[in-house]
Amino acid sequence: MDTMDDDLYRDVTDFAHDTPTWFQHLAEVWTELGLLLFGVLFIAAWWRARRGAPRALAIAVLAPLVTAVAYVCSELLKSAIDEERPCRAVSGALTSIVECPAYGDWSFPSNHSTIAGAAAVGLALAWPRIAALTLPMAVLMAFSRVFVGVHYPHDVLVGLLLGAAITFVLVRLATRPVARVVEAMRGSSTGVVRWFAGPGLPVPHPHATPQRRPASHRR
Repeated sequence: MDTMDDDLYRDVTDFAHDTPTWFQHLAEVWTELGLLLFGVLFIAAWWRARRGAPRALAIAVLAPLVTAVAYVCSELLKSAIDEERPCRAVSGALTSIVECPAYGDWSFPSNHSTIAGAAAVGLALAWPRIAALTLPMAVLMAFSRVFVGVHYPHDVLVGLLLGAAITFVLVRLATRPVARVVEAMRGSSTGVVRWFAGPGLPVPHPHATPQRRPASHRR
């Protein structure tokens, strides 16, 4: 018996087959390119945070680490639930745009969507100004997995929420202890450790005196 999710999957894949070939290829590439872009943003966030407070660097370092944890959690769920891919299970659906994964590569939840949700939230916590970029990136990556025909809508929705929740909770729990590690690294005698942790915020000179404003600006 068909479910609402089956119907929605067919609607999305029917729409996908009606799009131009170049757009289908773009969706296929975006599925993997999005992961690469998140990786580049992780590096940029770390580099930016090296000159910030220990807490800022702690979050920037935690973002890719908790994303990896989220991926492992999604893989464990996949192994426990064993949901067949829609490109084999949904009757009457058009052939998936990309090759249907082999039997045993289960569908629920979507690993790509879990990674995308985790990375988007981790980067938004580390670098709030780019949340307007990372969150839509994650949604588009998740949608692309249904568009190319290899996941149900509920696979990607749960993947996004799972990755986002794991990242938010773990970053909140681990930021303070990791910030203490960052402080210790910045005081290390090992050059590469200090380089990784960065110089942090500039320390005011103990004998520096504040500049006096001109008399015309005093009240």
